Amino acid sequence: MKHFSIKNLYVNGIAAAIFVIILVSCSSMPKVTRVEQQADLSGYWDDNDVQQVCNKLIEGCLASNNVDRFVNMYAQNRKGEQPAAIVLPFKNASSEHIDMQIVSNNLRASIINSGKLDFVEGGDARSAIRAERVDQSNNNASEDTAAAMGNETGAALAFTGEVRAIIDSAGSVSTRTYYVKATLTNMETNRILWEGTETVRKNIKRSAFKP
Repeated sequence: MKHFSIKNLYVNGIAAAIFVIILVSCSSMPKVTRVEQQADLSGYWDDNDVQQVCNKLIEGCLASNNVDRFVNMYAQNRKGEQPAAIVLPFKNASSEHIDMQIVSNNLRASIINSGKLDFVEGGDARSAIRAERVDQSNNNASEDTAAAMGNETGAALAFTGEVRAIIDSAGSVSTRTYYVKATLTNMETNRILWEGTETVRKNIKRSAFKP
């Protein structure tokens, strides 16, 4: 009969404990899967909604006869120059938390990628650029490389808008409807050139089973 010493039992015990620790650590590691297509898990507003809505709004805006006429007249009066647009902060008029900066960023990207309107910075980014320009002018950059003051491109057009949501529910079934309105205004005359609304409607059915 084979006998084990206390030392062997001690070593084997440590090895077993280490094995258990490694096993528990591995099982508690998060499993990450890269998502190629957006999955709508909760029914709430998500990044897929933002992209879809912003693209459609800009498409509708640029297809407007009023906007097309303004762009053409602007180009004729300024030797082919395109009008510049700015996206002002959108308002979240829903009870749901929505990061409106993401909406503004997607609208800006859609404007730039359309190639039909120029875009100028606003808000915090504009303030930071202006501060840098002032810093350059204070003898911190050579005269021939410092950005000149007073040469900003003024925005001729401004995008404003809001997001609203209506929630209707009965039992385990609910419907979330998001209304995203965007307005394009002539900065000089305050005349509205275009206004559009996109709707995202989601039907959500939750399990009636409660453990």
